[in-house]
Amino acid sequence: MKKDLPEYFNHQEFINRSSKLKEIKDLNIDPYPHKFEPTSTIKIILEKFKENINGHFDDAAAGETESVKVAGRLVLFRAMGKNAFAQIQDESGRIQLMFNRELTEVEGLTRSDDVIKPIKFIEKKIDLGDIIGVEGNLFKTQKGELTIFVKKLTLLCKTLLPLPDKHSGLADKGTRYRKRWLDLISNPEAKNVLLMRSKIVNLVREYMNDIDFVEVETPVLQNVYGGADADPFVTHLNALHQDMFLRISLEIPLKKLLVGGLLKVYEIGKVFRNEGMDKTHNPEFTELEAYSAYWDYNDVMIAVENMYEFISKKLFNSTKIETEDFNGNKVTIDVKAPWKRLSMKESILKFGNIDVEKLSDEEMKKILLDRENLDPKEINKAKKGHLIQLLFEEFAEEHLIQPHHITDHPIETTPLCKLHRNPKEKAQNIVERFESFILGKEICNAYSELNDPVLQRELLENQSKQKEEEGQKNPLDEYFIESICKGLPPAGGWGIGIDRLVMLFTKALSIRDVLYFPMMKPEE
Repeated sequence: MKKDLPEYFNHQEFINRSSKLKEIKDLNIDPYPHKFEPTSTIKIILEKFKENINGHFDDAAAGETESVKVAGRLVLFRAMGKNAFAQIQDESGRIQLMFNRELTEVEGLTRSDDVIKPIKFIEKKIDLGDIIGVEGNLFKTQKGELTIFVKKLTLLCKTLLPLPDKHSGLADKGTRYRKRWLDLISNPEAKNVLLMRSKIVNLVREYMNDIDFVEVETPVLQNVYGGADADPFVTHLNALHQDMFLRISLEIPLKKLLVGGLLKVYEIGKVFRNEGMDKTHNPEFTELEAYSAYWDYNDVMIAVENMYEFISKKLFNSTKIETEDFNGNKVTIDVKAPWKRLSMKESILKFGNIDVEKLSDEEMKKILLDRENLDPKEINKAKKGHLIQLLFEEFAEEHLIQPHHITDHPIETTPLCKLHRNPKEKAQNIVERFESFILGKEICNAYSELNDPVLQRELLENQSKQKEEEGQKNPLDEYFIESICKGLPPAGGWGIGIDRLVMLFTKALSIRDVLYFPMMKPEE
């Protein structure tokens, strides 16, 4: 092995294909041409002509049937006497090809050339995985398979490494995630999920635009991070000689736009949290955040329900989704509005038979300390609001399979939210926040937004002090406080993790399945 070359450069297949590449160049054929213009995708050809083409081989050879021009990756090849059959695939599907010893030409190779005939060039110099363009006429085989009789083949890209074995495929999930390009080539299901993701994001935009929200873009690099209780990624800006943060939320700049007079704004963008990874968490993820002046959290609940219903009807013409829960049990989720609503305290009582109204802090701690999966240090230092949240997570969350809004959270968990308008709830420091759950996982977080600048500063200061006590740098965003001193109108706001939304509609059980390039530990 050559010391300064990567391992794949010394792969025997790489060496063999490199030799073929040289031979192709020696024939004055460009193995990497600049352009090719297909007239259609494979899917469109199959849909348009599967029932309409009745011609056979002789009709196609004579040019009497529909002419097409397509490009794709060669995924199957077998020679059969005077003819050879193959399959190519593009993003939309696969189609069969037939090459003929007498009639098929190769771009750049003249038939009078005695060095190699076109059919032999195809058999000897073209490999599975190569990208080719073909022009020819459609016909149906005796078995009724729509096929292109290839009049001309153009080599578009000579590949130097093979595809995964066609029988074993690409089974290892680690390899599939790290080398997503191989996954997309080898696994149509993976490709379909990711194409579905793009469709779903477009539907989110369509829904938001239809209800008169304006899409905006805000900075990814921020002087001060905020809008969520999370650890940031830190970087350094050389031009200004200062540390910067990758945003952990879209919230703060979007609220500043409300102060500036925009009434309804949303952004779909990447956010970054330097925390854990599991089936529903990735350190880099895509979020929708939206804010509407003069709404409250009740208006937001309706908007969220309607968005999920809108997407489901567009995708499936139904509000029902046949899927699996995270334990592999089959379940039918119905996203039809309205969704069930429970306060956080009500949900703990319903699913855990625990009435937090009747419990002291010490009694709540005792219940939580009996749970083996919780950290005693975290429980013992927790304030009342955090204890209530922990009880909810332990006893209620997993039961929220069908869509639920869990409303009215403790203020300790939510420094950017307005206190409850109900005097009793307000006296207990309950805020107008809800989280939505499906399949036992949070899919939305929303508030009646706090617009009292004095209270806002006090709450953010408390959060900042708590972070500093934990050894984390958490500077206060004074520009944000100053902005709402200029007047933030009453507003409702919400955030939805796009990746989890896509998981629901594609029935994926891991967030990695819906990300083109999920975060992975480097290979050893």
